[in-house]
Amino acid sequence: MNKSKKIDFGINYVSTDSVLHKLNGVTKFILFLAWVTVVLTTFDLRIIITLILVGVTLLKLTKVPFSVYKPLLIATASVLSLNALFMFLLAPQQGTDYIGSSSVLVQLWGDYSLTQETLYYLITVTLKYFSMLPIALVFVFTTHPTEFAASLNRLGVPYKIAYAVSLTLRYLPDVKNDFINIMHAQQARGVDFSKKVFLLSRIKNVAKILGPLIFSSLDRADEISNAMTLRGFGNNSKRTWYSLKAMTKIDYVMISIIVMVVILAITKRIVETQLFWYPF
Repeated sequence: MNKSKKIDFGINYVSTDSVLHKLNGVTKFILFLAWVTVVLTTFDLRIIITLILVGVTLLKLTKVPFSVYKPLLIATASVLSLNALFMFLLAPQQGTDYIGSSSVLVQLWGDYSLTQETLYYLITVTLKYFSMLPIALVFVFTTHPTEFAASLNRLGVPYKIAYAVSLTLRYLPDVKNDFINIMHAQQARGVDFSKKVFLLSRIKNVAKILGPLIFSSLDRADEISNAMTLRGFGNNSKRTWYSLKAMTKIDYVMISIIVMVVILAITKRIVETQLFWYPF
């Protein structure tokens, strides 16, 4: 029981009747796309930190318990930290090259001297990537797959594509369950995923899960494809939807605000000559 609690996490729709649940799925999808666009167009740490704070606030507004997504936040932070380490090992002076100055904090060997500029660059990039996680979780937690697919189809997206999106969102919980089942099977064979083993050994042990997970996913995809074919999916050019949520005034207001923010972010990126905001 203790082992199952340690890996109890969720990446699926959770009905909590929050304010965000009442928004149309298309509005939340536009918010997600706009969020990613703003993140990709900026290296301004002020904007990135603001996005993280807003994203965490939105996560709290979903009323989804913190324990549900805490492992995802920790796992993502760990992976991004390793990514920053490897970035430093591959290009130790990249931050200095981008910012144009060099203030050595720790003198190591050869080019591997940690500068203030490189440290600032690594922190900025790590937080930049991390800032996309909260809004992705908000979208998944608050958007019912069928309702979202119906809304996309109503906006003109072909229903085959919309249905594929719906299947993707519905498939996330199955991936999680397969991951947990395969992990338990590996643990029964003596594979250790705990903190008792070294980090590299733990990474190798986790890699043993990926192979079976990929093959089980392919098998399930084949089963879904056969089931859809037997039900005549795609024979008609149109389809009706049982779950269809109409756009409201709040949705249109939110979309207008989102579009304005994206325009401002892109304009800021075009006008500014410096790639990084560096206050030191």
